[in-house]
Amino acid sequence: MSDKKLTSSRRHHLKSLILSIAATWLEQEKKDIVAAKEAYLAEKCPPPDMSGDLMETCKKLNALIEKIDEERYDLEAKVGKADKEIEDLKIKVVDLAGVKKPALKKVRMSADAMLKALLGSKHTVNMDLRANLKQVKKEVKEEPAEAVGDWRKNIEDKADRKKMFESS
Repeated sequence: MSDKKLTSSRRHHLKSLILSIAATWLEQEKKDIVAAKEAYLAEKCPPPDMSGDLMETCKKLNALIEKIDEERYDLEAKVGKADKEIEDLKIKVVDLAGVKKPALKKVRMSADAMLKALLGSKHTVNMDLRANLKQVKKEVKEEPAEAVGDWRKNIEDKADRKKMFESS
């Protein structure tokens, strides 16, 4: 374009030309919409044929109405199913985004305290197992001072023990 400015009369003239072209386009678009609507109606709902019997015409129209009603019902069911699926997905998104697992803390707890927490007042068992054991006194066998002895003597002692167990 050149560096010259448009005069106001020239600008007004161009603006009016553009508006007139747009107006003709809008009128043409309205005519096209009306023609498309008429073509659709002619295809889906042909004009009744009055040459035949009136009952036949009513039956044909009734069949067309039923067919269209079935299509409408199917579309409503699809839309309802899609809406429900969208709601379920929204709930899942909120659940996934909103709920975070807290970090677990380490808790030191004795076995008795844990059983009391789990069983409540029913817990009477004491986990101190050593308290329930019988007390056995150990006999301390003093060995003679000679720790290093004859190995043959030890074998004879063990042989005597073996005989003692075998005989009983």
